[in-house]
Amino acid sequence: MRLFALLAVVGAAVAAVLGLLTFGTQASARPDRVPLAIAAPDALRPAAEKIAAHGGDAVAWRVDTPAGARAALADKAVYGVLELGGSGATIVLSGAVNPQGTQVAQQVLTGAAAALGGQARVETISPASTAGRTAPLAASALLWIAGLVAGAGLVVLGARSNLHATPTQRLALIAAVSVAGVAVVAGFFALWDSTLPLNASVLGYLLLIAVAFAAVQGALLRYLGIRAMAILGPLYLIAPAVAGQVPEMLNPAYRALLWSWTPFRFAAEGLRSLLQDTPSAPDVALGLTVLGGLAVVGLVAVGLPGRVEVSRGGSSA
Repeated sequence: MRLFALLAVVGAAVAAVLGLLTFGTQASARPDRVPLAIAAPDALRPAAEKIAAHGGDAVAWRVDTPAGARAALADKAVYGVLELGGSGATIVLSGAVNPQGTQVAQQVLTGAAAALGGQARVETISPASTAGRTAPLAASALLWIAGLVAGAGLVVLGARSNLHATPTQRLALIAAVSVAGVAVVAGFFALWDSTLPLNASVLGYLLLIAVAFAAVQGALLRYLGIRAMAILGPLYLIAPAVAGQVPEMLNPAYRALLWSWTPFRFAAEGLRSLLQDTPSAPDVALGLTVLGGLAVVGLVAVGLPGRVEVSRGGSSA
């Protein structure tokens, strides 16, 4: 009976942790200084300043020129722009922005336009299809799963056959699963929306994601054995739930402890910019830096010569 009680407590504890880190991010979401811009000519500047003064803590307004506001939207420094003009107001959105950020921006900007006594027309730059909005996070999750299954499979097969993969074989597996994973994702892109670009930039970024993920997984599996799944498995559940939201909608604790470092957000947001033909967005350069660093560290850890013994069902290399 003690064993059953212990298993019940462990099961409940795991459910509590995963619930806190997945559903908790959504249940506690609320706007907190969401970056938006108001663009107005000099004659309408007082009206723009008046709106900005009533934003509260939920919105961080930026009053700018039309050109400056659109440049900030292209850089994802803001999630939407309310342009004031003599012929009425225009809400400018971008398909390259996280869909949740776009949704919040449209709601707030529509309310701001209504407060001025009229309706605003909506203009979307770099428009994204339903597949285009879904593809970045989906691709990141699929590439994570591909590397995870391949790496864990190598550990399990090695333990059963008492054969130990060499660093060269582990590196070959990373290369193989990365190429195969990118091929699968590219096939899904073509199936979901034939207009999604599959150029060298997109395919190269997908390959970098795949290598970075598989290398980090391979390094942890090499040194921890199958026990690394206790880290890598929950990451698949936790990271997409966090990376799918904009940080300004997350509870500050989730923002600092999860969103700030999850590799899924660097993968998804950089890929989103490339798919929507905005390669100059800062998140592309940031993603290249972070994912490149993960790939280098992971590949070095996997490729180091020497034997690593992991007890009780682990592996050695």
